[in-house]
Parts: sequence; structure tokens; C-alpha cells
Amino acid sequence: MHDDRSLVEGRLNRVLDERIRPAVYPESVPLHVAVWNAPGEPVPVAEGLTAPPVPIAVGDMWGAPWGTSWFTVTATVPTEWAGKTVEAVLDLGFDEKMPGFQCEGLVYRSDGTPVKGLNPRNQWVRIGAPVEGGEEVRLHIEAASNPVILDYHPFLPTQLGDRETAGTEAQYRLTRMDLAVFDETVWQLVADLEVLGELMAELPVEGARRWDILRAVSRALDAIDLQDVGGTAAAARSCLEDVLAVSAEPSAHRISAVGHAHIDSAWLWPLRETVRKVARTTSNMTALLEDEPDFIYTMSQAQQFAWIKEHRPEVYDKVKKAVAQGRFVPAGGMWVESDTNMPGSEAMARQFVHGKRFFLDEFGIENDEAWLPDTFGFAAGLPQIIKAAGSKWLLTQKISWSQTNKFPHHTFQWEGIDGTRIFTHFPPVDTYNCSMQGSEIAHAAKNFKDKGVAKHSLAPTGWGDGGGGTTREMVAKAARMRSLEGSATVRWEKPADFFAKAEAEYPNAPVWVGELYLELHRATLTSQAKTKQGNRRSESLLREAELWAATAAVRAGFPYPYEELDRIWKTVLLHQFHDILPGSSIAWVHREAEKTYAAVAGELNAVIDAAQRALAGERTAGAQLVFNGAPHERHGVPAGGAAVATGGGLARLSPREGGGFVLDNGLLQVGIDGRGLVVSAYDIAAERETVAPGQAANLLQIHPDFPNMWDAWDVDAFYRNTVTDLTEADEVTAVPGEGVASVRVVRSFGGSRVSQLLSLSAGVKRLDIDTEVDWHETEKFLKASFPLDIHAERYASETQFGHFHRATHTNTSWEAAKFEACNHRFVHIEEPGWGVALVNDSTYGHDVTRTVRASDAGTTTTLRVSLLRAPRFPDPETDQGVHRFRHALVPGAAIGDAVREGFGINLPERRVSGGGEVAPLVRVDNDAVVISAVKLADDAGGDVVVRLYESLGGRARALVTPGFEVTGAVATDLLERPLADRPELQVAGGAVALTLRPFELITLRLARSRA
Repeated sequence: MHDDRSLVEGRLNRVLDERIRPAVYPESVPLHVAVWNAPGEPVPVAEGLTAPPVPIAVGDMWGAPWGTSWFTVTATVPTEWAGKTVEAVLDLGFDEKMPGFQCEGLVYRSDGTPVKGLNPRNQWVRIGAPVEGGEEVRLHIEAASNPVILDYHPFLPTQLGDRETAGTEAQYRLTRMDLAVFDETVWQLVADLEVLGELMAELPVEGARRWDILRAVSRALDAIDLQDVGGTAAAARSCLEDVLAVSAEPSAHRISAVGHAHIDSAWLWPLRETVRKVARTTSNMTALLEDEPDFIYTMSQAQQFAWIKEHRPEVYDKVKKAVAQGRFVPAGGMWVESDTNMPGSEAMARQFVHGKRFFLDEFGIENDEAWLPDTFGFAAGLPQIIKAAGSKWLLTQKISWSQTNKFPHHTFQWEGIDGTRIFTHFPPVDTYNCSMQGSEIAHAAKNFKDKGVAKHSLAPTGWGDGGGGTTREMVAKAARMRSLEGSATVRWEKPADFFAKAEAEYPNAPVWVGELYLELHRATLTSQAKTKQGNRRSESLLREAELWAATAAVRAGFPYPYEELDRIWKTVLLHQFHDILPGSSIAWVHREAEKTYAAVAGELNAVIDAAQRALAGERTAGAQLVFNGAPHERHGVPAGGAAVATGGGLARLSPREGGGFVLDNGLLQVGIDGRGLVVSAYDIAAERETVAPGQAANLLQIHPDFPNMWDAWDVDAFYRNTVTDLTEADEVTAVPGEGVASVRVVRSFGGSRVSQLLSLSAGVKRLDIDTEVDWHETEKFLKASFPLDIHAERYASETQFGHFHRATHTNTSWEAAKFEACNHRFVHIEEPGWGVALVNDSTYGHDVTRTVRASDAGTTTTLRVSLLRAPRFPDPETDQGVHRFRHALVPGAAIGDAVREGFGINLPERRVSGGGEVAPLVRVDNDAVVISAVKLADDAGGDVVVRLYESLGGRARALVTPGFEVTGAVATDLLERPLADRPELQVAGGAVALTLRPFELITLRLARSRA
């Protein structure tokens, strides 16, 4: 037989596009359309429904960027349509290739009842099935004219990302507003042909199944009268029945489809628009659940449920009903789908605390899975946090985006820094927006790396990023692939059901140890510095607010601000969403974030001030109490307490031979040359130089930074090929101070200016570096370089509840790909017996490289911290303006010193006039065991909750001594529920004895005596 595959396939494509799909709506009449454009921001539904509209016609332009237009559409169903299915077809000017990225709408009835959402892949509203004829139709559409930011030529700078700069030009042309007859048989024929045509394209040419399908499709096309598609669709479908009825092979891959709409809580739209995106999507999904009995839908992010509960209660009522039926499944147990690299220990824990508690309180549901399909890599401390929250599984697919190395597993055990293992699945479909296309299903089956030992994978199915969710077309295609020869099998299942099956069939899954590093989007550790700074400072202030409020509540009857702290935590957690904290959102999002962080700081400082004032007692003239919120004693002030600080000693500044200055405090001697560069940092006791011979530390370097794509997200390895050292100084001057020796260095470059204050205080082996940058560069990357005279094959950077080691070399492609990595408060590099730490107050990105010197064969290990970038998409003004950073170089530091100094730089001492010392609420007798949080229990019962962890990576024993009478102590999970596998702890001599594994975190609930 002659090979006529391409002829039949070409015929199928054309007939589908030009004849069959248009015949789904064979008859139509125009709707009457009127519109009211809301001034400014969106208005309440009641106001939009009653506002006076004016006529508008199909073909007219509408919608200024970020505007809201309320359309009213009316018509009478023709009497001759009696007995037929009728739908409204509402095309606001959609581009079908951009669901979630352009205009959208939510349809309401006149009484305010939400009907369903409108988007480029969901333009219909059912009027009746069947209709009687003569019905009056009146619908209202709250339409959002969100501009297209990520266009067909992506990553071009645009002013559309902020309402303040977007202008007022109408964005969209009203395309179709009709009442139409819906032909169910033709619609089903479309699904038949799509499934078979897409499957056929994936089958081997030499296999019989492909030819069986080809011949059946050819017969079906012959059966269609192109001038009477509706009248011949049934006959065409009958030609396909046999090939659709052949069951899948017993060995076929098994896909658990999960209805899904990954909705970014902010990205190319502001937070306020996400509230409406969630309402539109959930309206569609609750409607689809009513129509499709096998369909299961899942939604993560408790914040999004909370939004519709507050802002769209009429939509939330439907969601809550569907949840109760077990078919709308809250997933993930987190407040948002956060970044997991940069959030601090407590913040990462609180994502689960607030997320799981919301689902428990609202729905009585406990999540066993963490659901993070789009997060940009996963910190090695996360497994322990997931387990401590009472969960045991993780889903993500983002690692499939890695550019260099292909991850070796799709289902595996992920082991964190403390040894905790979490059963993890990467969907081999390689998308969180599966649309049930044959190519996607075939890819999942072929791509699955665990064949032979496992058969199950998961496919998150529905339009996402900007929402939209699953469509009836996807459900129809999934039904045909339930058991279809040549295809993987598809079943709608809850995430928990999938994980239970996957774990049961793969009891000895392979283990991956350490971080799940995404070999992409590395620049998200640096972009939008003020957002990152706001996050870090908010985390630190929350720690202090809880600590001092709890201490004051126990000691002085201070009213603990439960509700205020709960609200602020949720605000901070929201802004850790994986497109806000990483700096990859539009200008509007980051402008608002800066204001939000300022408000958060104001509220938290007020809580701290009031609590410390209550603790300090009567003001005493000249008496200054120093409050130490860090977990280590400093200057004679205990951790978590207040006292009069001790100290003293001298720090001297003298001229340096050849120019510059020498700073010396008897512990550390720092040489700053005439260029303002640190050419020496000599550890006097160790008789050890920190700076590599002939090199200079605190050297600012600037690189061109124009990645191949994803401007705010990516920095490509070739940026390192070109570098400019900023060695010219406008000013290098001594700055007088008591107990501190300081030098100010000012530099100018391009359109920017940097001022740095290098300070050596008495009594500390630490060089403080305060940097102010007035940044006006474009597509540049600013780093600060510290070449160290250290030979080390690995280094440590802080992560949640511990630290993680990475290689300094590039032996393999896996190591070479980590050319930009994440740290929290410190990076530490050491040889046996001597090391150096660099600590910071708000930066996250860094790189570490090593070279061997020709002069003495010694090794130079260079640590560079990333300060600022200037990408132009999606925010064309990224990071322009004034920024302030604080770093400190700590020579001679062991890992414990790095931990101590990292906390210290982020938790500066506070001075309050007062009459007496404040003893810590809780003491720990081992510096290796660090207190992460001290607070009152969330249930408002008055008990004290203490979270602590082993910080050095070894085993530790510690006595936890409360500064109040304790009647009992229990270890709990993160939600402060007693752990079933740990007996009640003994309180002996007023203390609790603990033994901790390396990096183990423990949460204690200490019951207070009410006597």
C-alpha cells in the first residue's frame, strides 16, 4: 500500500480547523452589549451590576491597561431553537495562545450570583440544555483589561507593568458577543479526532496501531458532508468507535490527572488582580465539577482561598461546598507557593503553619503533600521542615527546566541536611499546565525515568500561571484516554491517592541528597534588592516582636498581640511568593512591596518598643539597657535578655605606608590602600593573613548582564567573560569615632556612586562594611570580591535550620552549573583549624571560585557577593535608586562564629532607658543549639513555645532553662501539636535536657504555672 500518511494528516488538520470546529456553533444571533468603565481600581460587584452602561458594538476597542469594564449582554432566545442546547459565546478580544496573560472576565447573573470565568480558552456560558425558546437572557461580565506583558517577542522592556506608567490607550477589540446553538455531537467529534490525530502522530510508523487509526480517521473524514457537518457528525463518529474502544496495554504508563490552575499570586499582574483571577478560575472549576462527575480539581495556596473568602464570598460558598464533596481538593498546606531558597528558617516553617492551619480550620483537611510546581529550586533544609509540619510528600516539576544536567529520577526520596527523607515526585509530563494533548501524554510516558520499577506519574492539568484551570475539552480528551491502546492511561485522582500508589509501588526509591538546584533563574537571588531587603528585615523584626512580646507577657502582663502578629506573618509570607521575593514581577508588585515592608516595619517596631518599655521599667537618668535579640550573648548581654553592656578597649587608625590607612584593635589588623581596597586583614592571634597575596578584598566589580532570555530571572555563565574592577576612588578618608576605627571610601562609575564605610570596632575580630549605592546602570551586575588565602574543596552557606556545603571546584557539570548560589546570613570557607566568614544583612546571591597562584603555588579561594542588577524586563527600572547593604568580614571564624555573626548583623542591639536587667525568658547552655523562635502558643493558652536547632552540623546536648515556672514540657510539630512518637519531656531542676542530631530542629511547648 502506498504511504499516504501526510495526505490524510493534512486533510484532518484542515477539515478540523475550517469545517468541523466552526460547526460546533452552527447557528447564532448577536447579543445586545453595553458597557460601564469603572474609574480607577475595581469596584464591588454590587456597584458594577447597577452602574449605568452605554452601548458598545462588536469591533469597538475597550479597556485601558489594568482597567475594569462591566459589560451587560442581553438577548431573547429564538423560539425556533426550542429543544436545542444554547450557549453565549463571549469573545472579549481573546488570543487563544495567551490564556491567563491578557484580558479576562467573570460572568454574573443580575442577582450577583457568579456563573463562570471567561478567558481565551473558555469563552462560553451555558444558557440552557435544552431551551424552550423565548427565554430572556441577561448576563453581566466584570472584564479586566490586563495588558499583555510577555508578548510574542518576549522580554522587551515595557511601561505596561505599572498602572502609573501604562497609559490609557484601549487594549482590546470586542470580537464576538453571540447567542449560539451548541452542537454536542460535533463537539464530541472534535474530541474524537483530536485524541486520535494526536495519538497517531506519536506512534511508530512501522506499528499497526498507527495505520489502524489513520484508516479510521480517513473513513470518518469521508463520512462528513462539509456542507452539513452537523447532519453527518454522528456517522463520522461511528467510523471511529472501534479504534477508540481498543484498551490500553497492561504495561501502559499510568497517569493520575489532577485538575489544576497554577495561579501566580503576583507576577505579570498585581496582587489585587490575582484576587480576581482566583475568583474566575474557581468559578469555572466549581461549574466543571458539577458537569463532570469523574473530574477532580486541586488548588494550593491558602492565601488564595482566604482572598476569595474575603473578597468574593459568593464564589467561596461554591468552593467550600465542592471541598466538602471531596472533589475540590486543597493542596500543599502552605500559605503560598513560596520561594524556598531565600526564606529564613522560621518563615519557611510558618508557610506550613499558616497554610495547614487554614485548611484545617476551614475544611478539616490535613495535607500530606507539599505542592510547589513552579518554585526556582529547593533548599536542602526543606525536607525537615516538611516533615516537622506533619507532611511527607513533595511535588514539583521545575527542575525539568534545568539547562545543563538532566535530573536522573522522577520519583525518589529527597534527603535534607539533617537526614530527613521526603518522598518526591517530578511529573515527567514536564509542565504544570498539561492540556491533555497527545504529545504531552506521550512525552510523560517516554520521559519517565523510573520505568521497570514504577508505573505511575502525575499530570497537573489545566491552564495556569495566570489561571484559567481545566476545560471541558481536556476532560473529554482524558475520558478517551482512560484506556486507549498506544496511549498512557489517564485517571482523575486526588494528589494523595496518587502519592499513596506511587509510594506503595516504589518502596526502595533512589535517594537524592542535598539541595535540588535549578540550573536556571539564578539571578532571582539578586534582582529587586529592596524586596529582598524588606523580606530579611521583616523576618528579623518578627523574631524580635515575638521574643520581646512573649517575654513581656510572662514577666509584666503585657498583652500579647496574637492577631496583629498573625496578620503580619501572613503579609510577609505572601511576599515570599516565588515571583515576588525572587524579584521577577512587574514594577507595580515591587513598588507596592516596598510600601508594605515599610508598614510592616513600623508596626513591628511599635510592638518591640512597647514590649521593651514594659520590661525596662521606670526610666532612670543616664541608665541604658541593651536588649539583645540574637541567640548568643554579646557584650555581656545574655541572648534574649537585656543588661548594661560591657566592652571597652581601643581600635586605632593610623596612616599606611604607601597610602591609605591601617585599622588595628589588637585582634585584627586591616590594611586599606590608597584606592580604598582591603589589601590585608591579619588575624593577630593566629598569625594568619586573610587576603590572598597581591590581591585586594572588598573589590567592587561590574559585569555586563544581558542573558539570552528571562532578564530578571537569569544570569548566564558568559557574564563572567567581561569584568571591570572599580579601583578608582573619589575619596578615601578617615572617620573619627569612639571605640571604632573607620575609613570612608567613595567611588563613581557610569551614572552611579558608591559610598562605603569600613569599620573595625574594639573587642571584635570583624571588619564591618556598610555600603550605600546610588545605582543608575542598565543591564549590569555589581559584585563585591573577597579573594581569600584559603585552600578549600568546599564551603558552607547558611540555609534553613543549618548550612549546606557546595564544592569550590568544577570537576563535573553539576558543580560547574552552580556558578551562582544562595546563602542566608553567612558564607563560610575554611581550612582545618582556620576559616573566614562573610556575613550579610540582606543579600542572597554569591559565587565561589578557586585558582592556584603561580607565585607561591598557594590557593586563592574567591568569594563574591552579588549586590545589584539592572534588568529591564519585566520592570524596566529594576533597582534604580539608592540601596544600603551591610556585610562583615570575619577572619579566623569557625562555623559557630559564622552562625553567631550572621545573627548579630541581622539583629542589632536596641538601647532603652530603664531601671533593671531583663533575664532571658529561655536560656540554652550550648551555643551550638540556636533558638529560632520564642513566642506564646498560637492557641492563646499562654504557654511558651520555643523552637531551636543544632547549628554546627554535629550532635549536641543542651539544657533548656525557662525563666519562669514550668509545669510540663512536650515536643510538638510546627503546628504546636504534641508528637505521638516522643514522650513528654522531663523537667528536672527547672530545665529540659535535649539531645539533638546534626541540624535537628525541635519545637518545645512549655506549660506555664498559673499559680
